[in-house]
Amino acid sequence: MFFFTADEHYAHDRIRLYTNRPFASVEEMDEEIIRRHNSVVGDGDIVVHVGDFTLIHHAETVYKRYVSRLKGKHIFIRGSHDRWVPQNCVSLWEQKIGSQVVVACHYAMRVWPKSHYGSWQIYGHSHGRLPPIGKQHDVGVDNNDFTPVSFEKLTEIMAKREDNPNLIRKRLESGPAGASDQEEEA
Repeated sequence: MFFFTADEHYAHDRIRLYTNRPFASVEEMDEEIIRRHNSVVGDGDIVVHVGDFTLIHHAETVYKRYVSRLKGKHIFIRGSHDRWVPQNCVSLWEQKIGSQVVVACHYAMRVWPKSHYGSWQIYGHSHGRLPPIGKQHDVGVDNNDFTPVSFEKLTEIMAKREDNPNLIRKRLESGPAGASDQEEEA
């Protein structure tokens, strides 16, 4: 099973103020995000972290303090504050899950790979403050009760969303560009 999350900001005390997180301390925040993660993710699940995992710069510390305590197998996408991940860490992740293409990037995009064919884009960075366009969802913890979002939950969310604005099917249904203007003139 796939899960998606972003913007955990482990060990980042000021994020509580910036995003109005309901925790009395950074330690309480970290522990509760870990607890909620482990309450839904299993050891064999794949978790895609879509940026801003922590401000800590040393990978060994990050693994010891956080990653080792989280269930699942982890994929990290580079965000604004991820200096601890290797330089070759990707900024854009594209994966077909079943028949659905999912594109993950820390930042929301207007268009993304295969968006014109109905792919989904998941993002973070905005802490729940940026509305989606088409088949997008902010998977950041601030937008999802501090809990990773399963692929199944994403499927429910996306079923209620409008099609991507650049979906080819829409253009084909309305005919070639300018066709309605030509019909009016005739």
